[in-house]
Amino acid sequence: MGAREAAQALELVRALRHQLYEMTKRLAWVERQDVTGRNGRACALRLEAAKLSRDIKEAQALIDRLKRRYPVTWHDIDGRAGGAS
Repeated sequence: MGAREAAQALELVRALRHQLYEMTKRLAWVERQDVTGRNGRACALRLEAAKLSRDIKEAQALIDRLKRRYPVTWHDIDGRAGGAS
C-alpha cells in the first residue's frame, strides 16, 4: 500500500462519513414525520426512510472495508466524523 492510496482512502472515508451524517439527519427527520395511513405523502416518506436506511448501511460497510484494507492511523478522523462513525 502506497502513501497515495492511503491518503485517498482517508479522504474517501471523510467524504463518506459526511454523507453518512447528512443521511442520518435526514432519516431522523423523516422518522419524526407522521407517516400513518396510506396516502401518497406517507408512502413517499416510508420509501425515503427505507432508501436512507439502506444507503446508511452501505456507506458504513464501505467505511469499514476501507479501514480494513488501508490500516492507517484512523484515529485522526475517528473523533471528528460529524457524529457518525
